[in-house]
Amino acid sequence: MGSRTLQPETTAEAYLELLKDRGIDVFLGNAGTDFASLVEAFARFEAEGSRAPRPLVVPHEFVAVSMAHGYYAAGGRPAAVMVHVNVGTGNASTAIITAARANVPILMSAGRTPITEEGLPGSRDLHIHWAQESFDQAAMLREYVKWDYELRTPVQLEAVVDRAFELMHAEPRGPVYLTLPREVLAARPGTMTITSPPRRESRSERFPDPARIDEAARILARAEYPIVLASAAGTDARTVAGLVEVAEAGGIGVVEADPIYMNFSHRHDLHLGYNQSGTTNPSVGEADAILVVEADVPWYPALRKPAPGAPIIHLGVDPFFSRYPMRSYPCDVPIAATPAAALPLLAEAVRRHADRQAVARRRERLAAEHRKRQAAWEEMAVKQASASTIGFAWAARCIGEIVDDGTVVVNEYPLDRRFAAFTRPGSYFASPHSSGLGFGLGAALGVKLARPEATVIATVGDGAYFFGEPLSCLFVQRAHRLPLLTVIFNNQQWEAVKFGALAVHPAGAAKTRGRFPLSELTPSPRFEEMAKTVDGYGERVESPGELPAALKRGLAAVREGRPAILNVQCQRNV
Repeated sequence: MGSRTLQPETTAEAYLELLKDRGIDVFLGNAGTDFASLVEAFARFEAEGSRAPRPLVVPHEFVAVSMAHGYYAAGGRPAAVMVHVNVGTGNASTAIITAARANVPILMSAGRTPITEEGLPGSRDLHIHWAQESFDQAAMLREYVKWDYELRTPVQLEAVVDRAFELMHAEPRGPVYLTLPREVLAARPGTMTITSPPRRESRSERFPDPARIDEAARILARAEYPIVLASAAGTDARTVAGLVEVAEAGGIGVVEADPIYMNFSHRHDLHLGYNQSGTTNPSVGEADAILVVEADVPWYPALRKPAPGAPIIHLGVDPFFSRYPMRSYPCDVPIAATPAAALPLLAEAVRRHADRQAVARRRERLAAEHRKRQAAWEEMAVKQASASTIGFAWAARCIGEIVDDGTVVVNEYPLDRRFAAFTRPGSYFASPHSSGLGFGLGAALGVKLARPEATVIATVGDGAYFFGEPLSCLFVQRAHRLPLLTVIFNNQQWEAVKFGALAVHPAGAAKTRGRFPLSELTPSPRFEEMAKTVDGYGERVESPGELPAALKRGLAAVREGRPAILNVQCQRNV
């Protein structure tokens, strides 16, 4: 058992050294008066090299947590985030909800108003120190974090930090919340000895019940038209390979259900398309067996359901999404396991039970269907190339054309995956289904922070762009050398609000009048001008023919190290 001896001046110094020892490389901070000893500690560390994580100032809490989300999604390592007491926690809460629903571990922390009114270093000395105190500061996040605690004394620092790491990495993963009182951070703990490396490892693969694997394999092998539905499988590249193995073993079509990762190559001849934007893929109703892999919403029951007799298999770390208050999807065969561990076993079992000639027939039929659907999508996109305004299909196709092996796209709603092919694990990230608007910009910054060599494109709607704290994101791009190409699909409305009204009132007054109050975002700002505030590149794009060249100009600016914004004027759907 190894150990390290620390000689910190304050608990804040010991905390930062401990984070670094536990693998935290970046500390995303939105500071207040509670940060006093952390500011001093970072100042002392600056001349001493690598004893602490790299501090990055982020001018809005929502952006900081979204960055930590993207950082983990792209790099597989958690980041530390710290915000200012209860008010900072409030601003961060939407991003924490998003991380919780996506099972993303984040070490979320906040200062706590000083406990004492006098007598200790860090005692209250400003009016805010009375008004900002909460009876239970963590209560506002408790439903969405896996654990919360307040550090009470320097003596317990190592135990508290290790408990946080232990629980955020335990499956299903998720954010944790730690509050740090100012007096405790300012305290002088003296010499501290910590266990290094720690002995609190909680990460472990969950292997499936062999009987359930065999049961699922028999169902899939004997079906005439089995399909897979996947949403968040692509969080692990091994799972993508496992999905390919299962699909090819049984001649099984794959549908991505509102994907938040690249789960299965768009170009693979067993790829059958998507459920998205309130529509259910026709294959869901045609299938006589369905394997659901890490998909919380595999289909929309109000729109289309599987055939009544089709057996349903659910595979995932938590296949029942136990933190969701209500979810009523049928499950005939549950497989609670890490998909990367379970899928190769399932593929092997499918091969054992499947008839090779039947598999070949299924693959041939599915390949033909794949080509038919791809051709229809291509036709839709190409038709829009000659339109007077820019259509969403054409815009997505143009972005797909510029994606190379060094490009990552972070999408918040507008990019229609049918028209932009992604073939590599880790090349595509999208908003988790909790739908906290504004995720895309901060998450893209986190992806860039984790993969500085990548070209990162953020595709967002104009409605989401408002929510994303764009000025803070532009500051971070320049201050920390994390340039992005931001493509705004600007149709001057919250389209989801409009279509929600149409779904409930298809022949109502809003439809008849062609006006949807509270959904319209007019007059639209000239978003591209915001790039000038950070010496970036901005361009307004108004016609389909202009878009390919504009995207190339934006990419060129980003590759020179400058943030770029394209304000793409998209047609408004009826």
